[in-house]
Amino acid sequence: MRPIPNPCRMDWLAALIHSVRYQNTIAEPVTVSGFGYWSGLDVRVEFRPAPAGSGVVFVRTDLGCPRRIRAVVANRVEVPRRTTLRTPTATVEMVEHVMASLAGLQIDNCEIWVDRAEMPGCDGSSRSFVDALRSTRRVRQAAPRQTVTVTETVRVGDDICWVEARPANTAGLSIRYLLDYGNEGPIGRQTIDVVLTPRTFDEELASARTFVLKHEAEWLREQGLGERVTCNDLLVFNDVGPVGNRLRFHDECVRHKTLDLIGDLALAGCDIEGRIVAYRSGHRLNAELVRTLLREPAAAPCHCRIA
Repeated sequence: MRPIPNPCRMDWLAALIHSVRYQNTIAEPVTVSGFGYWSGLDVRVEFRPAPAGSGVVFVRTDLGCPRRIRAVVANRVEVPRRTTLRTPTATVEMVEHVMASLAGLQIDNCEIWVDRAEMPGCDGSSRSFVDALRSTRRVRQAAPRQTVTVTETVRVGDDICWVEARPANTAGLSIRYLLDYGNEGPIGRQTIDVVLTPRTFDEELASARTFVLKHEAEWLREQGLGERVTCNDLLVFNDVGPVGNRLRFHDECVRHKTLDLIGDLALAGCDIEGRIVAYRSGHRLNAELVRTLLREPAAAPCHCRIA
């Protein structure tokens, strides 16, 4: 655990003030429309203001009466290649880019009204969601934001894929992601190290797009999935590079994996203060780390502290 600070030191007061972040919502509703990559169905997403302490809640409007799904890891179910939330009465799919946008911009309370189960893929990134949310004003609310502070290193996964949370010397969340596609091929090995703030998320991560290998895309098509998606909607890599598209960053793939990780970490329902290091991690391991951090908040040799 962290030592108790000396209240006689001026830097303690400065650190305390810096560590307090108040909750935020948006000033007015904004919308994004598109189609789901997996289903091919048109979908409209409306972000609405929400009261302090309510968190992020998806609201399905196409099921007779509104069905509410809280965006928390307890509602996550395992579905390949995307993050899916489910209650006994409703499901929402591919929510990671929406959740990353809200978390990256520090919008804590928001209702997301949708008329389909699957969120729109747009261009494969969070850009459309971020632009919509930034078109309105972020509103500070009276309640402080709850924070999980990592005080002991925790790792989930194995030698092939893993993600861990480490204590950090500074406030906030920093992320290091190591993507490894080997020595051969156009993706190769990529690494990014970023301190998460609304500015860094907007400038360095929000525009990074989903990517898939050409043989994976062909297999998905054979299964009747993604039939409406083209290489203009995401990055499809052959042996040379992106097919019919250009990279926005030379390391766009690792940036997108970091975006996904932020969206999955947002299912904690609170801020995470510490350092996250990931090696080839995906949605399942990201969620497992969140569950691990939240499972033992009150134990004496705990891995985290609720503030």
